[in-house]
Amino acid sequence: MSHYTAVITGGSKGIGADLAQRLLERGYRVISIARGKPEWEAEGCEHIEADLLDPASVAAVAADIAARHEVTHLVHNAGLIWPNLIEEAKPEDITGLAQLHLGSALTLLQAFMPAMKERGFGRVMFNASRAALGAPTRTAYSASKAGMIGMARTWALELAPHGITVNVVAPGPVQTDNFWGIIPKKSEREAELAKRIPVGRLGQVEDVTNAFLFFCDPANSFVTGQTLFVCGGSSIGTLTL
Repeated sequence: MSHYTAVITGGSKGIGADLAQRLLERGYRVISIARGKPEWEAEGCEHIEADLLDPASVAAVAADIAARHEVTHLVHNAGLIWPNLIEEAKPEDITGLAQLHLGSALTLLQAFMPAMKERGFGRVMFNASRAALGAPTRTAYSASKAGMIGMARTWALELAPHGITVNVVAPGPVQTDNFWGIIPKKSEREAELAKRIPVGRLGQVEDVTNAFLFFCDPANSFVTGQTLFVCGGSSIGTLTL
């Protein structure tokens, strides 16, 4: 059994669930925070239900976890898209997704950071998006995901002296529920999109978790403040979903 405890937001399904299970296989203790009930259970994993759109709920969960565990890894994976054209976009969309994608991460890190600093070790990761580079109908989403990249770079600078790395994984089109909420599953549109990706296919959940596992590894202490696009080459040019 390792001496690492990972908190994963959005660990009830998709990328978060796959990463949680793969960390469990490596002997980590895992705590998943998600809005809904998990689609899976396993020994060594604790599931906590909380709404990360609610600052008070996040603060309560963060304090509870920090009181019971010495967290070494924080993976902020939870996310929502809320797509709409500029004409229909609302300031509340930006406020809401900023809380979910940025504010909740700050509250969680502030709770876990003292133990990381005392230990002289920590791994902090964000699940951003290729959409941080821009994508139609993503006013609030792209803004908050781009914000993750800037915030991670700032945190990396502040935390590097304490042995804490901060990095970002930015997936392109990956077959998850969020993706299928925009692109119908097994549709002609999905097939056409796959053809336009340079590697000729859509991403799989494992493609993204492989990147997170690299950043999680205690041996990778010389990489911080970086954004790794896991996108099949779609960040190289222009790709319209």
